Amino acid sequence: MRDFARKLGVSGWIVVGCALLIAVAAVAPGVLAPGDPLAVHPSESFSEPGLAHFFGTDESGRDLYTRVVHGTGSSVLIGVAATAIGVGLGAVLGLITGLGGRWTDAAGSRLIDALLAFPTLLLALLLIAVRGPGVGTVIVAVGISSAPGYARLLRSEVRRVSRSGVVEAARMLGKSRTRIIGVHILPGALGPLLAVATLGIGQAIVWASALGYLGLGAPPPAPEWGAMLNAGRTYITSGWWMTVFPGLAIVAVGVVATLLGRKASAHLSGRGRK
Repeated sequence: MRDFARKLGVSGWIVVGCALLIAVAAVAPGVLAPGDPLAVHPSESFSEPGLAHFFGTDESGRDLYTRVVHGTGSSVLIGVAATAIGVGLGAVLGLITGLGGRWTDAAGSRLIDALLAFPTLLLALLLIAVRGPGVGTVIVAVGISSAPGYARLLRSEVRRVSRSGVVEAARMLGKSRTRIIGVHILPGALGPLLAVATLGIGQAIVWASALGYLGLGAPPPAPEWGAMLNAGRTYITSGWWMTVFPGLAIVAVGVVATLLGRKASAHLSGRGRK
């Protein structure tokens, strides 16, 4: 534990602290912003950022700081759930492709390449056109769109681990294929996938916010960051804070998730070299 803390460094602990702050905002937003994110005060509409309203107010007088904090939960939920769907589907496809024979590998690889060539946003819009807009549809759309990337990564990791000396030694000792896969191949192949999944959470939040900006996510006046960006675009010149602060929240969560993923990848790489 001490060795891990030393390797994490000051910058790493700052990232962890920011991640904990985001977690608190997602799980218990009332701790950071006890107000009602849907409370309307027409007399205070378009108030600039100040002591009374840290992030200003929108066209209906709703406090933007409260809305941004309370929107963390839905945005993080979308990112985590979409990543879980993408990792689950990608793991199934990657394992089938990586552990199968030559024909299975060839067919699976062509399928993964075809899905990767399909634009992510276009695939999400196609699914939304079939199912209709909404948070659930956004989660499924972003999850399916990210699955091919995870499948390709897991396939390559399975192939790499399958050729390692440990697996070859297990085969020579006469261990069963099931035991080799469960004990040697899966633990070595899933570690990098889970580290990359941390990076994927930030990317999923960005994609979900983009769909929310297009009006295909949570319906207004829900405090969802993409929907808030969509609501503020009309007033970008007169009420810049309505767009800037939700946008900064999206960037902050994306950066923290990316840095956490890099730290996790570096830690796993260091263990692998040992």
